[in-house]
Amino acid sequence: MTATQLTSQEIADLGKVGVLFGGRSAEREISILSGTGVLEALKSKGVDAHAFDPAERSLADLAAEKFDRVFIALHGRYGEDGSLQGALEQLGIPYTGSGVMASSVGMDKITTKIVWLAHGVSTPKYAIIDDGTDLDKVVEELGLPLIVKAPLEGSSIGITKVTRREELQAAVELSRRYDARVLAEQFIVGREFSVPLLGTGPTARALPIVEIVAPEGKYDYQNKYFTDDTKYYCPAPLDAAATIAIQREVEKAYRALGCEGWSRIDVLLRESDGKFFLLEVNTSPGMTGHSLVPMAARAEGTSYEDLCVQILRSASLKMKQNSKDKA
Repeated sequence: MTATQLTSQEIADLGKVGVLFGGRSAEREISILSGTGVLEALKSKGVDAHAFDPAERSLADLAAEKFDRVFIALHGRYGEDGSLQGALEQLGIPYTGSGVMASSVGMDKITTKIVWLAHGVSTPKYAIIDDGTDLDKVVEELGLPLIVKAPLEGSSIGITKVTRREELQAAVELSRRYDARVLAEQFIVGREFSVPLLGTGPTARALPIVEIVAPEGKYDYQNKYFTDDTKYYCPAPLDAAATIAIQREVEKAYRALGCEGWSRIDVLLRESDGKFFLLEVNTSPGMTGHSLVPMAARAEGTSYEDLCVQILRSASLKMKQNSKDKA
């Protein structure tokens, strides 16, 4: 049954819902945009939804005020990294998205790569930079240009394209404002895509692929959220074989990490040989006016409001079965 077919009783059965947004991460501004949109969408469908900012209130209030489930619209640290998910498991409040482990692994771009490579998922070559790293060796291994990232940040925060060796140290220092370890990644020249996913386990499926064409190829924080210069094409103009291959690969990558509910995986298609590479997963994707999950859902005929209800209905406690087994 789709969200548009829900009866008033089924809406009532969702109970009192907390929409968690804001938070303390570097992505607070975007989270507020996402959460405000989700809150308004759920209310428009008759859901008893309430705003809840964990930066301003204790999570204990969720239990004290008898929230039945929560929609996580937090991005980045303390919302997407498994810490919040662990607290909600302890409180016994079902939540949207992935569980503790998948959220934690998915938040760390380095650990994500390690898991993906172990499962045969294609991802760009990389190096980890810390205090003792020989930067000349990094350049030798990855070539130039290369990308430097803060592995625990999203929304293109702390990321630099390095075209000359002398730029590398400054790029590393920028990323280290956010994380002690830094990720250096092979630069892939090609087309940029993002693939939203819905579901859990064998039923998880990729939505239509979105192609992103940013000004001068810079899909940065500004071009993601605050300009209309970036162009999006959904479904992406790809032939059927490439579309199916990419969708199957992101489904494989999603399951390898143990993701649940919904996510979005970013992909690059190399111009020279048509090979594609998976970059990272977002286990609590944006839900703003520029966001890609709602865009892909609309391409399938699902409205923003119905998408929000569908995601909310998937809220669950991921450790519930394990607890029963131990009992």
